[in-house]
Amino acid sequence: QLQLVESGGGLVQPGGSLRLSCTSSAFALDYYVIGWFRQAPGKEREGVSCISSRGGFIYYTDSVKGRFTISRDNAKNTVYLQMNTLIPEDTAIYYCAADTFRITTVQAMCDMSKFRYWGQGTQVTVYS
Repeated sequence: QLQLVESGGGLVQPGGSLRLSCTSSAFALDYYVIGWFRQAPGKEREGVSCISSRGGFIYYTDSVKGRFTISRDNAKNTVYLQMNTLIPEDTAIYYCAADTFRITTVQAMCDMSKFRYWGQGTQVTVYS
């Protein structure tokens, strides 16, 4: 079964940056749609950004547009989430997820019900 590992979380002040990484040691991620999701305390998990297998389709939720960038390096078997200009509202556990499915719309690509494989999450805390 595909196992995903996230890294790169931490503590940062508002306006700071972090880069999250998602990789698998045993499976090639080339054919998978990869998504980044987050869950803040007391809130539902939400889709942050998703990228298609070859990177041709990318989705961002409105609250992170212009601040976050998702990318993938299939040669390194890693998907990244570059997070800039972080704000306290970005504080959450960030999860990466993967699956293979046909993309109908860019927004639908980031529907978490489409993803069967999930990492354990990495904590991001933005404090002032």
